[in-house]
Amino acid sequence: MRSLIYALTFGLLLGLFAIAVAQQRPPIAQEVAKTYGLDSFGQIEAIRYTFNIQLTGLNLSRSWEWHPKTDEVTYEGKDKDGKPVKVTYQRSQLGSQSDMVKNEVDPGFVNDNYWLIFPFHAVWDNSATITDDGMQKLPIAKTPAQRMVVKYSGGGGYTPGDTWTLYLGTDKRVKEFEYKRGGDKKPSEVAATWAGYKKAGPLLISTEHRGTADGKPVHISFSNVSVQLAGQKNWIPAR
Repeated sequence: MRSLIYALTFGLLLGLFAIAVAQQRPPIAQEVAKTYGLDSFGQIEAIRYTFNIQLTGLNLSRSWEWHPKTDEVTYEGKDKDGKPVKVTYQRSQLGSQSDMVKNEVDPGFVNDNYWLIFPFHAVWDNSATITDDGMQKLPIAKTPAQRMVVKYSGGGGYTPGDTWTLYLGTDKRVKEFEYKRGGDKKPSEVAATWAGYKKAGPLLISTEHRGTADGKPVHISFSNVSVQLAGQKNWIPAR
């Protein structure tokens, strides 16, 4: 009985902490996430997408199918030796997976997923501190836009200490962003556009990102984006 009371109390404290964190954040974070379809995310049964990157010395594609409710991931692409790979795994059981899945596949999934739906992660991640800096100049276009800074402390994010700076239009869509990595892995700084907007079911997706990574030209894009809604078997392609 005592353990049950402890568990209920602990769960309540966690819930209150999450509410407190959400209340401390500026309204812009929720506004942006809702623009991208946050309120309808519960309808999503699965998402398919291919992440493509072209950078000096790097040209790769990774295809994913992600089931958010079960956190099941299917990856199709290549391993570090260039051999074709297709694997399905549960992220909750990552510890029992092969070194390839733990050290290559899942880090790639986290990276690509953050690029795909970062506005959602900004409100989901309790370790993120968000500030509204008002109107500032876009790093690339140099025109005014509202700046929202998302900084991770400790855990959370792709790497601890990451900072994502989003520049927003009046429609609350991201126009450009800057990313500074908290660790020493490269690239450590990225500045890129958010363009090529398409709707995949209720979700708004930016499919085109062009800019620089550590001063070198980079092109990141998403292709073959589609969603499957709860209770349906057909896939809805992004248009």
